[in-house]
Amino acid sequence: MKVRHWMIKKVVTVSPEDSLEKAVQLMKLHSIRHLPVVEDGRLVGLVTESTIRQYARPEELGKPLREIMILNPITVSPDTTIDAAARIIYRHKIGGLPVVEGDRLVGIITITDILEAFIELMGLLRSSSRLDVIPREPEGLDGVLEIVRAHGGKVISIGMDVEPSGEKIYFIRLERMPLEPLASALEVAGHRVISVVD
Repeated sequence: MKVRHWMIKKVVTVSPEDSLEKAVQLMKLHSIRHLPVVEDGRLVGLVTESTIRQYARPEELGKPLREIMILNPITVSPDTTIDAAARIIYRHKIGGLPVVEGDRLVGIITITDILEAFIELMGLLRSSSRLDVIPREPEGLDGVLEIVRAHGGKVISIGMDVEPSGEKIYFIRLERMPLEPLASALEVAGHRVISVVD
């Protein structure tokens, strides 16, 4: 999944000469926390809610954003993957990333957009069933999925965790279906079903 499919394309922006007061008003009006600073279509800085908090005294509201904006903000391109953008946001403890092609602003992606992408990917808002299973070796996950398909199961997503013992538990989210017959078939085949969530 690429940033281009999840970024906000109609971005609210400000210019370097706009005042801090204008930035505060725009953030309130649009319920946003990031304002790219743009000059002739080029990204030249970023103003965030935390930047504004540092300068929010009444005597400073007339300051031009040029004096307080973040210079050289961290950015991504539209072709950056969602997981790479999520790692950048996590590593730098920031809430959003301007999206640029060259130095031209084409969008913005926030932590909320990334969370939405992951929720969609995991199928968490779709009606679904979940099966947690430790596959029997040597078949592994392939053996489990073969049985799932034989029972008409349609996989939405698969997650995995490794136990301290080294065993892998797979969390298989399926389109809604009765799980008891499937769980029984997996057990008969030697796979360990840890839990079933209808």
